[in-house]
Amino acid sequence: MEEEHTPERLVAGLVKLLEVKDQGEDQFLGREKRGGIGRVFGGQVIAQALHAAELTVDPSRPAHSLHAYFLRGGSEGVEVDYKVERDFDGGSFSNRRVVASQQGRPILNLTASFQKHEEGLHHVDAEMPDVPPPEELEAEVDVRRRYAEQARPEVRHHFLEPRPVEMRAVEGRHWMNPAPAAPQSHSWFKTVAPLPDDPRVHRAILAYASDMSLLGTCALPHGLSWARGEVISASLDHAVWFHEPFRVDEWLLYATDSPWSGYGRGFNRGRIFSRDGRLVATVAQEGMIRKVVPKG
Repeated sequence: MEEEHTPERLVAGLVKLLEVKDQGEDQFLGREKRGGIGRVFGGQVIAQALHAAELTVDPSRPAHSLHAYFLRGGSEGVEVDYKVERDFDGGSFSNRRVVASQQGRPILNLTASFQKHEEGLHHVDAEMPDVPPPEELEAEVDVRRRYAEQARPEVRHHFLEPRPVEMRAVEGRHWMNPAPAAPQSHSWFKTVAPLPDDPRVHRAILAYASDMSLLGTCALPHGLSWARGEVISASLDHAVWFHEPFRVDEWLLYATDSPWSGYGRGFNRGRIFSRDGRLVATVAQEGMIRKVVPKG
């Protein structure tokens, strides 16, 4: 393995990518992905915007939710500017509004809410799915290598690129399988190397990873795949609620489902469980999804 692609370097690179540089007056600069080409990954912009918002809030008030709207596609090889508005600081809650821009053009709006710790009523009505543990599943890096040659040349690099977040799919991936399936999937994920103990780092990386494998859930009943060039898709909005403490360098289960699609849009939900069965986060996303009509 090349030295720059060791697990430790991959994870350190991700942590650095999701940090933002304070430019003063609640303005921050997000790094571009090293060697990046094409459209910027939505999870990167969400995570950077969250981090920018967190830097303007007292650390005793962790983020408990975020809501983001994607306005236009960004470029992977260009830095992102973040402007934070301090909309509210109350006795228990704070709220921040963030506009992410590239070259003067807004690409994402995000609001985030923060709360100081307090005890309260507690219940959980979400049972962890009964699925095989990650140790019994094939590593996705091996799955991607196997399918890379079948993918369209222009997307092949997505299959072969080393990744700082490892995923292991319970049902397997649908990239090259045209058979319709139920609109639900389960994937274990974690970083490939340990992370610092800073909870903000873990929240940022969970927000980053929450944009993986979610939008594709609404394509499963139709047997269509972006890897085969059968659909075009883009996230429209994305929301995350953080419920319980967690670590993203330990296995988390991402259970996704899609209750509806239509009119060129697909709605997807996700629940993220710790390995001991705690519901640590909930995700919702609507995306544009359109079937590609062959020319001629």
